[in-house]
Amino acid sequence: MSADHEVRTAEDPADLEACFAVRKEVFVAEQGVPEDIEYDAYDAVAVHVLAVRADGVPLGTGRLLYGAQAAGKTGGDPTLGSLGRLAVRREARGLGIGVALVRAIEEAARARGLAAVDLHAQTHAQGFYQRLGYVPYGPEYQEAGIPHQGMRRVL
Repeated sequence: MSADHEVRTAEDPADLEACFAVRKEVFVAEQGVPEDIEYDAYDAVAVHVLAVRADGVPLGTGRLLYGAQAAGKTGGDPTLGSLGRLAVRREARGLGIGVALVRAIEEAARARGLAAVDLHAQTHAQGFYQRLGYVPYGPEYQEAGIPHQGMRRVL
């Protein structure tokens, strides 16, 4: 991890608020995802990761669902985790933060005994995930009016 930012599991309410603020900026304001579908019941049970600059400014976030909470996204396979809501603020893109967030989510999945991580990639981000070892599967589909592709990486 770079000395100018760190990635950590969001443990306290301030960290969670920072995660939600990044998501609001990227998904709701920038991409036009309706706010009422951006936040869901999974937020209460997910493992959230947060990238913060050395001065505490939040730069990016993502979440991991696993177990019963992930069943709807993983076809009920208890060995699969679901990576989602990966977002990096515009001014922090290209600094390796997205990679660090994905790797932190994968570590959280490994720590919980999961065999693989699934995700629903926006199709424009598919190359990013492929470079990290994710393999596309199934047809392209729409989610929140944005084209997506299912992808998986075996851990």
